[in-house]
Amino acid sequence: MRTYVALLRAVNVGGTGKLPMSELKLLCEEAGFESVKTYIASGNVVFAASDREDKVKHILERSLTTYAGRKVDVFVRTARAMMDLVEANPYSGEPGNKVAVMFLDGQPPVDLKNRAKGVAGEKFKAAGREVFIHYPDGFGVSKLQLDVGVGTTRNMNTVTKLADMARAL
Repeated sequence: MRTYVALLRAVNVGGTGKLPMSELKLLCEEAGFESVKTYIASGNVVFAASDREDKVKHILERSLTTYAGRKVDVFVRTARAMMDLVEANPYSGEPGNKVAVMFLDGQPPVDLKNRAKGVAGEKFKAAGREVFIHYPDGFGVSKLQLDVGVGTTRNMNTVTKLADMARAL
């Protein structure tokens, strides 16, 4: 069994994609995942599964599509990958609520700077299948847009908590 973290895109944010975390936990358990734990209401779940990462993603996306009646994008990482992100944070000296990780299915484009619009004071750096972003004035007021395809973003406080939960599972 491997420990995974799944991050759902556009769930319980701004009144869209309502999904109670109790339902997410049940969907994961019905899919055969074990030791399922959710964290805050924005679609974060930690669990153990015997399947490979890509299979886990497929199973969860299929279950969520059936539940929601629409596609729900899911980004899956191993416990080790989440711990590595915490360690690799290039903005570790900044408050965790002002640093975020954008999770993607593949590597960010090499011309990331050319794909950024609305940059005020934000800094960003690609790493693996993620982009670290520092929002000096806070995420809520930023106009930054990165044209990198479909992804989901979590602040470092959440990433750190999920890594800790995965480590403890």
